[in-house]
Order: sequence, then structure tokens, then C-alpha cells
Amino acid sequence: MLSVVESFKTGKLELLELPLPVGRPGFVVVANRASLISAGTERAGLDLAQKTLAGKAIARPDLVRQVLSKLRRDGLSATIATVRSKLDAPLPLGYSSAGVVIEVGRGVDELRPGDRVACAGAKYATHSDVVSVPKNLCVRIPDSVAFEEAAYVTLGAIAMHGVRQANLALGETAAVVGCGLLGLITVQILSAAGVRVLATDLSEKRLLLAATLGAAATSLSGSSGDGVYGAAQEFTRGVGFDAVLVTAAAKSDAPMRLAEAISRDRGKVVVVGDVGMSLRRRPFYEKELTLIMSRSYGPGRYDPSYEERGVEYPIAYVRWGEKRNLQEFLSLIADRKVNVAALTTHTFPIHNALAAYDLVLGKTKEPFIGIILQYTGDAVSSQRVNLKPAFSAKPESHVGVALIGAGAFAQAVLLPAIAKAGGAEPVAIVSAGGLSAAYAGRKFNFRYAASSFEEVLADGAVNAVAIATRHNLHASQVAQALRAGKHVYVEKPLAVDSAGLEEVRQAYTTSGKVLMAGFNRRWSPHAAAAKALFSGTKRPISINYRVNAGVVPQSSWVQDGAEGGGRVLGEVCHFIDLAAFFAGSMPKTVYAIRAGGEGALAEDADTVVVSVAFANGSAASIVYVSAGEASFSKERIEIAGAGRTAVIEDFRRTTLYADGRSRSMKTAQNKGHATEMKTFIEAVKAGAEPVAFAELYAVTAATLAVEESLACGKPVAL
Repeated sequence: MLSVVESFKTGKLELLELPLPVGRPGFVVVANRASLISAGTERAGLDLAQKTLAGKAIARPDLVRQVLSKLRRDGLSATIATVRSKLDAPLPLGYSSAGVVIEVGRGVDELRPGDRVACAGAKYATHSDVVSVPKNLCVRIPDSVAFEEAAYVTLGAIAMHGVRQANLALGETAAVVGCGLLGLITVQILSAAGVRVLATDLSEKRLLLAATLGAAATSLSGSSGDGVYGAAQEFTRGVGFDAVLVTAAAKSDAPMRLAEAISRDRGKVVVVGDVGMSLRRRPFYEKELTLIMSRSYGPGRYDPSYEERGVEYPIAYVRWGEKRNLQEFLSLIADRKVNVAALTTHTFPIHNALAAYDLVLGKTKEPFIGIILQYTGDAVSSQRVNLKPAFSAKPESHVGVALIGAGAFAQAVLLPAIAKAGGAEPVAIVSAGGLSAAYAGRKFNFRYAASSFEEVLADGAVNAVAIATRHNLHASQVAQALRAGKHVYVEKPLAVDSAGLEEVRQAYTTSGKVLMAGFNRRWSPHAAAAKALFSGTKRPISINYRVNAGVVPQSSWVQDGAEGGGRVLGEVCHFIDLAAFFAGSMPKTVYAIRAGGEGALAEDADTVVVSVAFANGSAASIVYVSAGEASFSKERIEIAGAGRTAVIEDFRRTTLYADGRSRSMKTAQNKGHATEMKTFIEAVKAGAEPVAFAELYAVTAATLAVEESLACGKPVAL
């Protein structure tokens, strides 16, 4: 299928061939018939992408602060790898489309294949032949509404939420500042609600259109705004507007200056568009104006529970959420109270989409308002796209690798580690949406990109699978791959519950294949040096492991119990494994406590202290801190026993103490990823297990026991 994609690194636009997205629980797969280019929003994104690195830094100082924080914590090489990965990440364009349902995922009861639907959401309702959209961002199209009209659904919902934020009553007055797509739709919704509207814009042509669409008056705005002020005084009989809705897209503060000037005493200024916000206190104070921000399509926006996991808000408490705004806007079109067909100035077939962006970027000098991309609906699509010529399967001694999950970590860490390790052929790369797989597949020289895991399982050229998907998928995918006769590397955790761990055990026992989990720290040269210091003793050791982990927002998928499993299962497993590596023994008993009490914030609950007793008498204390100072060092490990001590600091410096002397080793931060991947590839060739499955099982069981101990408040024996 074809999709319009932008490189954030260079700003280059491409029309790429991507694998067909697969259906997922709670999602709807839709064959697009039309999509709308939101010129203001998409042009702003393109302008940012086309800036130099310095220009991007000036435009997004928040990202610069994140980079500097990571640099202090993780060092230069890790930071450079992450920044490069983020810059290289492809961005699908578009967020408003309409088409026909071709597949519904588990948990979607309100739609079925063949339904005509309108779709919303960045990353979802993109300019692509086929899209996969969460059910709460997908609504049925009334029979009388054409696909090209329904493609305006996202802009309509944004305008509708702005009108709702203004909270105007029949007969009140409103000014709409900026008559682009958003402003012209806002004019119509206000007029349909019985509000008297004055529209203002820099373009006479757009004002003429606003007048035909319901504006009771119009005024051409200029640099001073004096003409608009006079028109406003006349329109409101000298009172000023009850509300001013700023729908312009401008870097300057001029739209806000105008809004404050034409508002009535105790009026409302609703900011819907992206404008300069250097406000002056005096006008707002003297009129006691209310400043209201309108957040996109309404309640539910940026809430993963609503948008991604399909949890609808009860109508008794949230009357107009995102989905209801989307549906109601289509009803306004069906009732002919809003005319979006009048806004469409250009249409392009998807295969000529780059010409449409020449208009948006000003390369084609021609006035425009609404630009629609059209799709035939019968484009040939496959869940696999070949990136290199066809090839044949290799013998078992050959390592043909497939990567499942092409997210930021996989691209920044795993793929470079596989490339550096050598000895393996990159065969297949898979991601559910297809875009990240196709993009990374070309960069790292894979044979093909796919959106289906089953495609890889059936491929005889693949005998080793690396899994880097979300945590809840690990156990089932590991088991499927083992049963399909593949060697498996899986990022931590191995499983997020006992049932998943047992499924993995059963599949491994009968497979005869190599299984390795992504506990990379044991492969660091710093861990190896510390381990060697204690290799000559059978006496127990003590391990004190402090992790300054930092805050992960509660909205992150990692924090979702069903998808990420939480931070204990997702991260603390790392440190239990490394402690077991140093102890040279299996965990025997686990006891854990969580920070809390009066004054605690939600983020404090991620701070846990874990005590692990090992079968050989060694003991470990893991202090996992979520609310420490972000710039402070991340990890410090102290290992002591048998008259010896080792201290590892952020896997950059290790100091070994023995016999009254000390010696140190320093490196760039090295957490063992490259050695880990090299070890896995060599293990596949040799058919030899690099880490006994019993250890992987015991560490995962101990991590699950941490959660049990936190719940019951008692030690848990394994």
C-alpha cells in the first residue's frame, strides 16, 4: 500500500510502499477512500523537519533539555544513538480520513466489515491506502455524507470542541479570528447554534466564503486591527464580543492582541489554533477576560485509556468526548447545517500526493483551502514488502534473523548491536503498522518488511527471531517462535504473568532451540570484571544495587497492567538477573516494600526496595528509585564478600578492591548490548545455550514474586 511519509531528520517527503497493517484488539482496519490534508498543522510539522539541527533545537527547547538530561545520565554514545534514532524515525502524515472497514479486532462490537467510517488521529488516520485506527477514533458515516465530506471529521471535531469551550447561548455574539479550514468550519457551527458571528481574516476571498457559510458580518484584518475593532464595535453595539475564537495559525501574537481588544468586559478568549501566546496582563486584567485553551477534539484526547484501549467515558459525566464530537459533526454535515464540500478547492489521487504538498509548501503558487487525497479502495496490498531481491533459504548453520518490533529501542540499540556483531543475515523485520519496519528495514539492509508475525514463522530462511514488542506479547510470541522451530532472543521481561511463563517453559522444553532473554547487563565488561573478582570463592556475597530510574508517566504503556505490566516486571527483572549472575545462585526468597504514605505522589509508588535471598546464602538489596534527581547517576552496584569488594558506577567505571589494593577500569558506558547480541548469534550457530533456561525461569519467577510480596506484604518463597 502507499503512504505519505516525512523524514524528521531532513524534512523530505516520500510516497512509500508499506506492508498492510494488521488487525489488533480494539482496532479497526479501514481501506481509505479520502483523506484531508490539514494544511496549517502539516505545514508546521514540515517546516520544523526542514530546519537544521540547530533550528530544531531553537524551535523545540524542550527536546534539547531532554537530550542534555540523558547526556548527563547515560553518557555521550548512548545519547547520540538515541538522538539519531529519533531523528531517523519516519513520520506518517495526516490525521483525518474516511473509508470502508475491512477488518475489526477483538473487542470491537459496534462496527463490522463493509461499514463506511470516518477516522481521526495522528499516526492512525494517515494518508495511506489502508489504516488501522482505535475504535474510539472511528465513527460510522451517515448514508447521505460522501467520503470526501467525511474526511473533514477531525477538523470538524476540533472546531466543535472549540465552540463547546466558548459555551455560548442563542443570540450571543462571537468573533472568529482566522478563516482557514478550522475557522470556516467554526463559523458554520456557531451559526448553526444560533450565535451571531463576525469573521475576520487577511484574505478577502476567504471572508467572502465565510459570508456565504453563515457569518453575519466580516472584516478584513490588517497589521493594526483598527478596521476589525470598528467593525466589532458596530456589530456588538459597542459592547464587545461574548467570545472570541482564535482559529488562526500564526507565530505572531497579533491574533491574541486582536482578541483581547474586541472582547467585551468579562468575555472569553478561546484559543483553538496555533498562535503566539505572549499575553499582556493589563488588557486581560482590566476586562477580567477568561482565557480558555481548546485541546484538540475534546475529552479523551491524549488519554491512552480512551484512545488506545477503547475505554469510553460515561455520558452522564462526559457528555461530549472525542468520539461523540466526531459523530455529531458528521450529523451536522448530513443535516446540511455545515457545508464542507464548499471548502474543497483541490483533489489529488494518492499516487500524486507529493504534488498536493507542493501546494501546501508554496512550491505551486495557487490559492487553496481544502485539499483532499482520493483512494481507489482496490489497491493491491500485502502484509509483506520486499526491500531486496528474492533469496533462498540457507542451511541450519546460517543465522537468518527476523526482528519483531521496530520501535525506538530496537532501532537505537538492538539493530546496531546485531549489525556490529556480524555473522547473521538480516532477513525480516516486522511492526504492526508496517512503517517503522519498512523504514528500519531499508536502513539496516533487511530482505523484507512485514506487519505479520505469522509471515516470519512460516519463513524457512528465518531460523532466529529477536522479539522487541510490548511486554504483554513476549511470552506468546516466544512460545509461537519456539514451536515454529526458531531460536529466540526476547527483550525483557520473558513473561508478565505465571501463565505466560509456563507457556514459555512448555514450548522451550519440546523445542530443542536456543532461548535467550535480554538481560544485557550481565554481558557488560564491567559485570564480567566484578564477577571474576569473586570467582575463586564459595563464600556468600552481598549485593547492594541502587537504581535512579526516573519518572515514567502513568499514561505510558509501560505502566498499564495489561500491556506493560508495570515497572517492576518491566525493569526490576534486569537487576534481579544481574544480582543472580553475581551470586552464582538461584533466587530462593523475595521480600519487597513500596514507598508510600501521607504526602506521596503517584510517581512515588514506583519506588520499591527488594531483598533477594539466594540458595547459596548470598543476599541482594535492590533499591529502585523513581523520584530522585534526574541528573544524578543512574546505577551504582556494590558487591562485597570474602574480603573483596567491587563497585560499578553506571557501567562506565568499575573499581575492584582486594588484598589491600584497588584497581579501576573505565570505558564509555557499556551495558553489554553488543556482546549480548554476538553471544546469541554464536549460540544459534553452535546450538549451545548461553544462559541456562533454569536461570531465565528463576529470575522471571522471582520478579513475579516481587509483585506478590508487594501485594501481600510478606516474604515469598520460590
